[in-house]
Amino acid sequence: MSSFSVTEPSPTQKWVAGTLVALYALVALMPLVWIIATGFKSPSDAIAYPPKLLFEPTVEGYVNLFTTQTRATPEALAANPPETWYERIVAENNQTIVGPSRFGERFLNSVIIGFGSTFLSVFLGTFAAYAFSRFKIPLKDDLLFFILSTRMMPPIAVAIPIFLMYRAAGLSDTHAGMILLYTAVNLSLSVWLLKGFIDEIPVEYEEAALIDGYTRFQAFWKVVLPQAATGIASTAIFCLIFAWNEYAFAVLLTSGQAQTAPPFIPTIIGIGGQDWPAVAAGATLFLLPVMVFTILLRKHLLRGITFGAVRK
Repeated sequence: MSSFSVTEPSPTQKWVAGTLVALYALVALMPLVWIIATGFKSPSDAIAYPPKLLFEPTVEGYVNLFTTQTRATPEALAANPPETWYERIVAENNQTIVGPSRFGERFLNSVIIGFGSTFLSVFLGTFAAYAFSRFKIPLKDDLLFFILSTRMMPPIAVAIPIFLMYRAAGLSDTHAGMILLYTAVNLSLSVWLLKGFIDEIPVEYEEAALIDGYTRFQAFWKVVLPQAATGIASTAIFCLIFAWNEYAFAVLLTSGQAQTAPPFIPTIIGIGGQDWPAVAAGATLFLLPVMVFTILLRKHLLRGITFGAVRK
C-alpha cells in the first residue's frame, strides 16, 4: 500500500500546476513581448494587417523617440549628407534631425516624482504605522478607517478641487506639487501595510532594548526597523508602481516642466500620424526602472507577502 501525504502534492498535481503556471505566464507576458517587438519594427510593419510576426529589426523607433525631426528636400540632404548612423536612418524618410526630443526630460521627471513620492510615503508611513501599532491613540480605529477611506476615493472625484487648489497655491506643473500629491495618495496604503508588518514584530524585543538603556527612538531604529525591512521594501514597490504609472493627475496638473512620461508617450507623432514604434520604444524604456527596482527587491517582496503567515 502506497503512502499518501496531505502536504506533498502528487506528480499529477505538480504537472497540472506547472502547466497552469506556464499558460498564465505565456498569456501575461504576451503583451509585454509584443510591445518590445513593436519597438524594433518599422512604421509600416507596426501597422501591417495581418500583424507581422517575422520582420526585419530596426532601431528607427528609438531614433524617432529621442530626436525631433523635420522634412528635408533631396537637395538639402545632398548638400548636408548625414554623418552618423541615426542621421542616415532619419534621412531614408526624407527627414533631418533638428534636435533632441523631450522624452529624456519627461523620463527624468518620472524618476524624480516617482522615487521622491515613494521615499516620502514610506518614510512618513513607517513612523505613522509604528505609532498606531505601539501607542494607545484616541479613536485609533476611526483614524485608521479615515486614512484607508482616502484610498477608496476615485481620483476623478477630487480632480477639479485639487486643480483649483494647486493653481491658487502655485503648485501646478511643479515637481514638488506632484510629489506631495502622490505622497498623500500613497500614504494610506503605506500606513496600513506597514502597520500590519510592525504588529507582527514582538513588542518584547523593544522592551528588552529599553531595559538595556536604549531610548524609544534607538529601539525603533535598531530593533524594529531592521525586522520591518521586508515590509518596507514591499510597500515601496507598491507605492512606486502607483506613482510611476499614474496618468489622470499627471494629465490634469502638468503640461511642460513637470510632465511625466505616461501623458507624453501617447503624444508622439511621426510622419504619417502616430509613430507606433516610437511609442512602443518609449513604453519599453518606461518599464525598465520599475522592473529593475522590483527585481532588486524581489527577495524582500516574497518574504514580505508571506510575513506572519506562519506562527509558532
